[in-house]
Amino acid sequence: MRSREIEIPGIVKGVQTFYDAPMRVGVYGLGRFGRFWAETLGTRFEVYGYSRTPKTIAPRHFTLTTYEGLLSCDVIVLCVSISAVEEVARSLARDLPPSTLVMDTCSVKTYPLEVLSRTLPDGIDILGTHPMFGPDSARDGIAGLPIVLTPCRVTEEQSSFWEETFREMGLSVHRMTAEEHDREAAYTQGITHFVGRVLGELHLEDSPIATVGYRKLLEIREQTCNDPWQLFLDLQHYNPYTRRMREDLARAFTRILAVLDRTLDGGADPSVR
Repeated sequence: MRSREIEIPGIVKGVQTFYDAPMRVGVYGLGRFGRFWAETLGTRFEVYGYSRTPKTIAPRHFTLTTYEGLLSCDVIVLCVSISAVEEVARSLARDLPPSTLVMDTCSVKTYPLEVLSRTLPDGIDILGTHPMFGPDSARDGIAGLPIVLTPCRVTEEQSSFWEETFREMGLSVHRMTAEEHDREAAYTQGITHFVGRVLGELHLEDSPIATVGYRKLLEIREQTCNDPWQLFLDLQHYNPYTRRMREDLARAFTRILAVLDRTLDGGADPSVR
């Protein structure tokens, strides 16, 4: 952190920080989620967005910047794919000034935080975050939606600052270790994306007689299939607990089919599994 201890009026009441006001937040990566998160953070901070590929967008609540402009920010939020974290971290490690805070937003936590801790110099602070939502699930606003905080190489003051900031934004903040996050997310998020992709392969359509439950399945398909395919692959590859989730899902699927086969073909009691 970069200056004397001061309070930033109008940003987080009652929480002290070491940043000069106004805090400059840089967002690295302006895909669907990166742009959405830059716009969201831009309602509270001075936000600058950077992308390695030229973007022809009209930014709202943030300003497009160069790589050099990104490096001048107090905080850099990585909105890149999980598989790109190491490449980006190696590039930033050569150029980041001391006391910069780097946040990731990856859907897994063990792998990216290990990479950032190993790659970034000791003078760079690291805070893991995972907003458990995206542009589709937050189309009606972010109030009440969950975000995970995983302090890695930060002071308690920094962690508390961001925890309070996210709470004031209306989010439900949950502090978890990287392992706790990945164990839970393998099922709460990983299984949702897996089922959503399976539903996508069925090419289901809406119907005038569709039930509420069916339409909710279509919503799951739309939310997951709107995300990049790389996100789905990375969720399944980099979370050490998703393999077990897939195995559990396959076993459950097989059990239900077996019950149906026994019942329909042989007249067995369907309650006996």
